[in-house]
Amino acid sequence: MIAESKDEIQGGAVTRADLARAIQSAVGLPRREAAELVDMVLGEIFDRLTAREDVKLSSFGTFSVREKPARLGRNPRTGDDAEISARLVVTFRPSNVLRARVEGSQVSGELVADLDDAETQA
Repeated sequence: MIAESKDEIQGGAVTRADLARAIQSAVGLPRREAAELVDMVLGEIFDRLTAREDVKLSSFGTFSVREKPARLGRNPRTGDDAEISARLVVTFRPSNVLRARVEGSQVSGELVADLDDAETQA
């Protein structure tokens, strides 16, 4: 588990280096190998998303790519209409387990299994 630093509690971000340090301390790998492992995992996620495949991480959530159609928007400075072109965007849908943990609920092992089963059926 990644230790919470004062910066993270106040809204800082977890970096690749933070993830590598967490792996290094949990598994005992050298820092370089832990960083390579993080890069490999993220690279696989990138590759799958660029191939427009969903990436489902159990008890975490689902990343997917969706197409947003062109639409008419408004320039906030001038108020003039402006065309916003069609584009692809990456979306993330958190799992019920992640939602519960973010809300501060304790998630038991049995509940995790139940929530994972519900996600698979949805």
